[in-house]
Amino acid sequence: MSDLFAAAGLDQGAPTPLAERLRPKKLEEVVGQDHLLKPEGPIGRMVAGKRLASIILWGPPGVGKTTIARLLAEETGHEYQQISAVFSGVADLKKAFETAKARRASGKPTLLFVDEIHRFNRAQQDGFLPYVEQGVVTLVGATTENPSFEINAALLSRAQVFVLKRLDDAALDLLLQRAEKLLGKQLPLTEEARIAFTNLADGDGRYLLTLAEELFALKTIQPLDAKALGELLQKRAPAYDKDREEHYNLISALHKSIRGSDPDAALYWLARMVSGGEDLLFIARRLVRAAAEDIGLADPTALLVANAAKDAVHFIGPPEAELHLAQAVIHLATAPKSNAAYVAWKAAKRAANETGALGPPMHIRNAPTKLMKDLGYGSGYAYDHDAEDGFSGQSYFPDEMPRRQFYSPEGRGREGVIKERLEHWAKLRAERNG
Repeated sequence: MSDLFAAAGLDQGAPTPLAERLRPKKLEEVVGQDHLLKPEGPIGRMVAGKRLASIILWGPPGVGKTTIARLLAEETGHEYQQISAVFSGVADLKKAFETAKARRASGKPTLLFVDEIHRFNRAQQDGFLPYVEQGVVTLVGATTENPSFEINAALLSRAQVFVLKRLDDAALDLLLQRAEKLLGKQLPLTEEARIAFTNLADGDGRYLLTLAEELFALKTIQPLDAKALGELLQKRAPAYDKDREEHYNLISALHKSIRGSDPDAALYWLARMVSGGEDLLFIARRLVRAAAEDIGLADPTALLVANAAKDAVHFIGPPEAELHLAQAVIHLATAPKSNAAYVAWKAAKRAANETGALGPPMHIRNAPTKLMKDLGYGSGYAYDHDAEDGFSGQSYFPDEMPRRQFYSPEGRGREGVIKERLEHWAKLRAERNG
């Protein structure tokens, strides 16, 4: 045992971290995951029936993935074996599988826990398949990333995916109560500071207990208030990876909040992205898209505002340009909404693909040469400015294609005027074409 401590750079007298001392000894002690672990939950039913299947535990850091895997092995009679995809390679996998095969021959099943399983490449993930299928190992993988994108479909088909939740305030407070009971003293915090303290953890129980260990070590007479706590501990950077799923989740939330005409929610998601270090130009591009897709001609100035915000990002740069993005977000969220232009464009593209290479009618073709005029190019064209009301009512679709309506304005905002104008022209067109 002393060799293990020496390999880790510790001696046997080194203190055990608080988070490790508070690690649950039974599944029922795990906090915040009752939807999975209670008797009627999917993992609870597995344990009760002593029938453990291969699973993927998907959730944020510090919510109990490793603990659940270890306790599952204990409570279902499996030998627990752990590897990390960060530090392991093909040789480590082969060794783990050979050990599990030998163990199985002696009648002992193996639960192989693979931390950060999404870090293995697709070929490495495929290497698990025969051992999972043959029952050599029961695989429990842990990942903070969306398994749909990071885990092979073949491996996913052989494992159930369970989603672990970030710990809520009640679960975090329960962890603090356990820490206080273990150490026999209270955290030196006022009630207000205690609430602020749990917020610092951002749903991560391990991080909460790491911070708590710092506070327990303080030699303070008076409890710290929220201000003093903030000066002592730095706020944790929000969990946000610009290359991963959360990047797309948050930009989707921003776009949908704008579409839903909720400026306050839209500003919140904008702030989350900015505070997470998102590229301001990426946000500006989505605002330009939202202006055309969800507002359109109901408020044509929305596109101008979104483009102006994009230009400000180029011209001023961060952090000053954040304000321009905020102004654009408010404008877009409070603008009247219409997706009529978006719908019209998709319908026009479908029609273009369906009709192929139909040519324009002869009367609207240019006739720059005598031959083209002799062939009838431009013959019968009515110059709209010379027509009554500035509207000739001629057809501009191919002769072989009946008239189609792609654009149907919603009637909200400025599209109300456009709708009236189009209805007036439709009436004139019907009258002048008999």
